[in-house]
Amino acid sequence: IVTRDDVEELLKSIFQFVKDKEQLLQDLHSQIEATKQIITEKERERDYWLEYKNVGSKIHAERASSLEKDIAEVKCELEKTEEHYREALKVVKEENERLFDRHMKLLSEEAFKNAVGYLDKNCRREIEENEWLKEEVKIYQKEESDLRASVQLLEEENTNLVAKLIDIKLQHLRV
Repeated sequence: IVTRDDVEELLKSIFQFVKDKEQLLQDLHSQIEATKQIITEKERERDYWLEYKNVGSKIHAERASSLEKDIAEVKCELEKTEEHYREALKVVKEENERLFDRHMKLLSEEAFKNAVGYLDKNCRREIEENEWLKEEVKIYQKEESDLRASVQLLEEENTNLVAKLIDIKLQHLRV
C-alpha cells in the first residue's frame, strides 16, 4: 500500500534529484565556459609565440648579435683606453719621482749651504777638509780593493804553480 505521504516523499526526492542534476548541469556549463575561455586565451598566446618564432625571434636575434658586437667593440676600446691611461700614469709617476728627488736634492744642498753659512771660518775649513778626506778615503778604498783583487789572483796563480810543481816531483819520483 502506497500512501500519499510515500508518494509526496518520492516526488520530493525525484524533484530534489532533478534539481541536483540541473545544478550539476549548470556547474558543468560554467566549467565548459571557463575552459573555453582558457582555451581561447591559450590559443591567442600560442598564436603570439608562433608569430614571435617566425618573425620576432629573428629580429631579436639580429639585435642581440648587433649588441654583442657593440659590447665586444666597447670592451676592446676600454682595454686600449685602460692601457693608455696605465702608461700615462706610469710616466707621470716617474716624472713626479724624478722631480721630487731633484727637489729634495736642491733642498738638502740649500739646507747645507744655509747651515755652512752660519758656521765660522774654522768650521767651514774643517768641513771642506772633511769633504777632501772623504774623497781621499774613496780613492784609497778603491786602490785597496784593486790591490786585494791582484793579491788574490797572485795567490791563486802561486797555488796553481805549487800544485804543478808537486805533480812534476811526483812524476819524477815514480820514474
